[in-house]
Amino acid sequence: MLRLQTPLPQRYTDATLDELDQWIGEAKEALGSRVFILGHHYQRDEVMKWADARGDSYRLSVLAQQHPEADYIVFCGVHFMAESADILTEDHQTVILPDLNAGCSMADMANVEQVEDAWDELGRVTDLDHLIPITYMNSSAALKAFVGSHGGAVCTSTNARGVLEWALRPKTDGGAGGSQVLFFPDQHLGRNTGFAMGFNESDMQLWNPRLDLGGLTSSEASDATLLLWKGHCSVHQRFTPAHVETFRVDHPDGIVIAHPETSHEVCEVADQVGSTDFIIRAVEAAPTGSTIAIATEIHLVQRLNQEHPSKTIMSLDPLICPCSTMFRIDAPHLAWVLESLVAGTVINQIAVDANTSTWAKVALDQMLAIS
Repeated sequence: MLRLQTPLPQRYTDATLDELDQWIGEAKEALGSRVFILGHHYQRDEVMKWADARGDSYRLSVLAQQHPEADYIVFCGVHFMAESADILTEDHQTVILPDLNAGCSMADMANVEQVEDAWDELGRVTDLDHLIPITYMNSSAALKAFVGSHGGAVCTSTNARGVLEWALRPKTDGGAGGSQVLFFPDQHLGRNTGFAMGFNESDMQLWNPRLDLGGLTSSEASDATLLLWKGHCSVHQRFTPAHVETFRVDHPDGIVIAHPETSHEVCEVADQVGSTDFIIRAVEAAPTGSTIAIATEIHLVQRLNQEHPSKTIMSLDPLICPCSTMFRIDAPHLAWVLESLVAGTVINQIAVDANTSTWAKVALDQMLAIS
């Protein structure tokens, strides 16, 4: 998705980190409780130190909702996260993304036009009344709205299993009454969750939006229980079973923790698999002296290593794996938007239109009802 970010004024590009820290601190003090800064776990330390709250995308959006006194929500994350915050917060609150170029490659792998086309194609070979759309939190507001208007729900990496179980449970038992699920945009979370639920490879088919009928035969499309969109996280797809093998040779007693956005082959050989919050808790619970390799974004891994000096925590990929879009949020952009607010100017507001917001909230509320 194309987003146009205006260039930063030279004042910010030429500033030292000490100067930026001073400006951010002064602006934050001047704004007081009128501003609430959210920092996603994958953010740079130079940004995270100013966050009033840190967490994963959905938790941060909920926290923003719980601070109605804040006129401005500055979301240090990516575009879809800021959209979710705008959907959940009140009308008087303004959500700001410091750099509009901070997107998500996974979220951009499925757009609403592609999903609508897929839905129409599937309608020719399967019963849409029993096809339940489920979108991962890492998706645009438009996709969340599509799901909400078609009887589906949003999921996170924490509750994906519960949401899929709801989708396939009879309506008489409180489920959605589906016999099939169209899951987007991350194939790996869908596949890993499917295997954890007891499904096998034959129950799942990969839907390629660039091919007619997703590259499937009519029977493959109609018989699959889980239709998995061909999308992925560019960071988590880097990890391989070979990385695990190398780590185990070097650290026979080491612990491997993988995020469920990694491939099933990696999750199969990892010691533990779970969401970002799960990973944080697993590191905290690991014995003193543990050596832990984590298959997730490098900024979180490095922060966990700093916060747990009695343990050795490293990236499973020795070449490291920063999220290039998350990396766009930095101190210069944060200083720019905060000083602009002090001057009475809102920069980079993220606003979801009313109709999209209404249906997206339906999908989010459905997720909460399931969870």
